[in-house]
Amino acid sequence: MLELAAKNGDLFGSYGLGVKHPNLSRQRCDLCIGAPDHWRWAIEFKMLRLLGDNGGLNDNMLMHILSPYSQHRSALTDCQKLLDSGFESRIAIAIFGYDAPGWPLEDAIAAFEALASRWVHLGQRVDERFTGLQHPVHCSGSVYAWEIERS
Repeated sequence: MLELAAKNGDLFGSYGLGVKHPNLSRQRCDLCIGAPDHWRWAIEFKMLRLLGDNGGLNDNMLMHILSPYSQHRSALTDCQKLLDSGFESRIAIAIFGYDAPGWPLEDAIAAFEALASRWVHLGQRVDERFTGLQHPVHCSGSVYAWEIERS
């Protein structure tokens, strides 16, 4: 964020982490961009890591992305949470995932989009690859993001 703020101070000069949702007293938003008196964006993030740090299968990871139950605090339920949050800014969901041989991220992302479309209207997907990380298992992946459009 600091790099974005330095390059684009007018858009990203101020940001907040763990910002309280105006309408949801016990909920906090991962990232708000803009200024506290007028946020431009409220964004929730989820990690998609199909393998654990040791390279073993992370069996319950898809629950964190696809679960329709609010108790699981998934990417899917974060979409509705943002709509109910009271933020007057634009709202978005972002998922960052790490590559795993034989486990394409695209399959989980397509499942998320299909399920999310039952409850909310996602804008066009924006995605970006990253590589060169030093971790022995999680060394590359992608970030996916969608604006959640209000009806």
